Amino acid sequence: MTKAAVAGVGMLPFGRHRDRTLSDLGVEAVLAALSDAGLAWRDVQLMYCGVVGGGMTPGTGIGAQLGQTGLPIINIDNASASGSSAFREASLAVASGRVDVAAAIGVGKLSQSFGGGSARPGSPEAREGNIRRMQGVMPPAGYFAMRTRRRMHDFGSTIEQFALVSVKNHKHASHNPFAQLQNELTVEEIAHARMIADPLTVPHCCPMGDGAAAAVVVSEERARQLGVRPLITVEASAFRSGIYENGPPSEAETTHLTAQEAYAQAGLGPDDIDLVQVHDAFTVEEIEYCEQLGFCEVGEGERMVENGDTAIGGRIPFSTDGGLLARGHPLGPTGLAQVWETVQQLRGLSGPRQVAGARVGLVHMVGVGGVCIVHILKRP
Repeated sequence: MTKAAVAGVGMLPFGRHRDRTLSDLGVEAVLAALSDAGLAWRDVQLMYCGVVGGGMTPGTGIGAQLGQTGLPIINIDNASASGSSAFREASLAVASGRVDVAAAIGVGKLSQSFGGGSARPGSPEAREGNIRRMQGVMPPAGYFAMRTRRRMHDFGSTIEQFALVSVKNHKHASHNPFAQLQNELTVEEIAHARMIADPLTVPHCCPMGDGAAAAVVVSEERARQLGVRPLITVEASAFRSGIYENGPPSEAETTHLTAQEAYAQAGLGPDDIDLVQVHDAFTVEEIEYCEQLGFCEVGEGERMVENGDTAIGGRIPFSTDGGLLARGHPLGPTGLAQVWETVQQLRGLSGPRQVAGARVGLVHMVGVGGVCIVHILKRP
């Protein structure tokens, strides 16, 4: 097997795109990634599309607008990990030698109905139906509120410590023109915001919106032919689901196991990582995943945030684009938005949110049902 390299990335601002279809968003992201790579749509030999609740074969609709070239288009619905799954499959297809140019795209329109039912798309009734379909028996905010309370019980954590994650991410997002929320916040403002699930107020939770992001993955040989510089390679792509032994698996446990596999694939460890994009749909997640990814001991995640270790300029910056909490989380494109940000950072093109000397980035995503994906990207 050869290594897959990221030749191009594309993204459009996350937020509300009420007058644009899912295909409109996807086409724009793919064209941006192709332009970045110096390739045309006819050069793509295989495409994976990650989307949640987008109806039947949404990627095929995007391909039809771009031009029907006969290439295989595979649609993936893996909850929050849909875009990460698309990127993984594109990378593996290239690394295996099956193709030398593959595209991965993620799209999402959570501001409107997933389809089905009699409610008018975009109406309050349709959005309520979406939320119920997504949440199942327990709303995500309720589940993560309990995880927050558990840490407060086990480690003496305070809600102000969790709020610092949101403060940091909003500050990062204020320098990201693609972020859904670009306003800075204080701990006091977070404390007095509307309650969602005690003790979590609105800024402890990610927003719902629309968006698209894409990546073009090529073989190292094709990258050299294209003159891609710097050459950013996929050093690891680890994917696990949970293990049911003494009880239901947790996202934290699955993250730990997946990260260990990714480090082994790359021949690297936590000390070699320069920045991290993490699944931080709720503030408690960054703290837990910081521990499970190996950047501190269990129980020390809150102190990492308090000390500024996970901020840009700190020891190991997390969510440099604002993360799910501020950049946004339209589900399907989120993992590829993380790839977009990591590639920009490794290229040194992130402007005021640039991590100095960044060479290795870790991208982490979990999805409903207990799946976890960890990628490690590296430039020479």
